[in-house]
Amino acid sequence: MSETRIAKRFAKLKAENRSGLVTFITAGDPDIKTSGELIKGLPAAGVDIMEIGMPFSDPMADGLAIQHGSQRALAAGMTVKGTLSLIKDFRQSDDDTPIVLMGYFNPIYSYGVDAFISDAKAAGVDGFIIVDLPPEEEIEFAIPAQKVGLDFIYLTTPTADDARLKRITERASGFIYYVSITGVTGTASAETSDVDTAVKRIRSVTDLPVVIGFGINTPDQAKTMASISDAAVVGSAIVKTIARNLDDDAKAKPGLVDDVLSYVSDLADGVKAAKA
Repeated sequence: MSETRIAKRFAKLKAENRSGLVTFITAGDPDIKTSGELIKGLPAAGVDIMEIGMPFSDPMADGLAIQHGSQRALAAGMTVKGTLSLIKDFRQSDDDTPIVLMGYFNPIYSYGVDAFISDAKAAGVDGFIIVDLPPEEEIEFAIPAQKVGLDFIYLTTPTADDARLKRITERASGFIYYVSITGVTGTASAETSDVDTAVKRIRSVTDLPVVIGFGINTPDQAKTMASISDAAVVGSAIVKTIARNLDDDAKAKPGLVDDVLSYVSDLADGVKAAKA
């Protein structure tokens, strides 16, 4: 099987002796056109891997910022097919940047698992984070996705015991996503020493890259977390930047794309300085 875009990107980061920046936005937030412009602009702003959220009406693992982003995307008419269409359009000009689709199983189940995996692969998706599918349910989606060369990324948390961590790392591909805090996205930040210990523990049982997400809001926080991992993930803070650039009718103000990409560029500078 040929090397995946995700594997190639982490190999490139390792060769350059630096950590990566992973960003999250919801497809269709705040509208389909603006969302497409953001996706196309993220790599040039310094993003190494893009997580693109599939909007869902009940994103239970996400905090208010991403819940509201999902609602805006749904109100704008974004669908699963529309999400794949955005990615397919992006791939016309960028065949290198890895894309991880993030979301919940219900829309995939409604779409049809086999059809979804086939269409996602054709669109240029590289992997998935489906937050409500634990390893115990891998037969539902993870195994079929991995069989066609698409990565399935599992989350692990501060509360995972050794047996749980072993099961997660044995079943995962692409990378391991360490949730640095307990709770939903967009809340408090983690203690660096605790995260450092946790990352070392994960690395003791897997050769997969380890990325850190949840609670990273500033370039300095991104730098700190990138210094002890293979990549830092920023999501809620970017979605909040989108929200700050909306008018009273939740429509994009002029300059939204530039403001978001400028913030992302600052995050990327922080990450790049992590191992300098």
